[in-house]
Amino acid sequence: MEPKLAGVSAAILAGGLGTRLRPVVRDRSKVLAEVNGRPFIQFILDQLSGLGVRSTVLCAGYKGFQLEEALGEHHQEMQLTYSHETSPLGTAGALKLALPKMISDPVLVLNGDSFCTADLSTFVGLHNDSKASSSIMLVHVEDTSDYGSVDTNDIEQVTAFREKTGESKPGWINAGVYMLSREMIQSIPSGKPISLEKEIFPAWISNGLHAFQTEGELFDIGTPERYERAPEFFRALNKKSESGGAP
Repeated sequence: MEPKLAGVSAAILAGGLGTRLRPVVRDRSKVLAEVNGRPFIQFILDQLSGLGVRSTVLCAGYKGFQLEEALGEHHQEMQLTYSHETSPLGTAGALKLALPKMISDPVLVLNGDSFCTADLSTFVGLHNDSKASSSIMLVHVEDTSDYGSVDTNDIEQVTAFREKTGESKPGWINAGVYMLSREMIQSIPSGKPISLEKEIFPAWISNGLHAFQTEGELFDIGTPERYERAPEFFRALNKKSESGGAP
């Protein structure tokens, strides 16, 4: 039987400066921060490879060649290629720069500094069934104060992105996992730094940006406090997987 995502290529956004994490991770790219003796990004690569993804592009920025040296050209049976920024382009600009290296249409895009336990194959299947040109995965949290939240309507479309308010309340947040058509990626403006989250996605709402509210937990290493909790998160995840629970 063909692996679930054998026909899908992935892109990982791995070029961030990691400014907030700098006090504890000074010498490397944020996605290479060590967790349980491994670079954080390898947990994402394990997830993709386990679902059958065979081609992944890493959008590399800050200390990007260090990333290539650490990971090489393959992860298990998955081929790794690299798209290097010569100057900071933001998440959207970096994604467009890497487009020629991507194989499939649409492309599965993930943030390199966060890990979502949701079923990516279900997300991809729902996106394909919807015929949408762009889809964003959402997870529910009890406290949106550090993330901002996403509003949707009853036909699974994003209606608004709400900035962080500092107010602690439950809601749906961006999980950092997207399915995007090549056409939509190509439409991203070139030649200037530009953000997927702050500029591109809000502009795409009028095009019908689809939202998929999924079961799953999101863990990101964006702050020293969260990074400190990462080893226990992945130990618990591994224990759950070994006992037969969903990863």
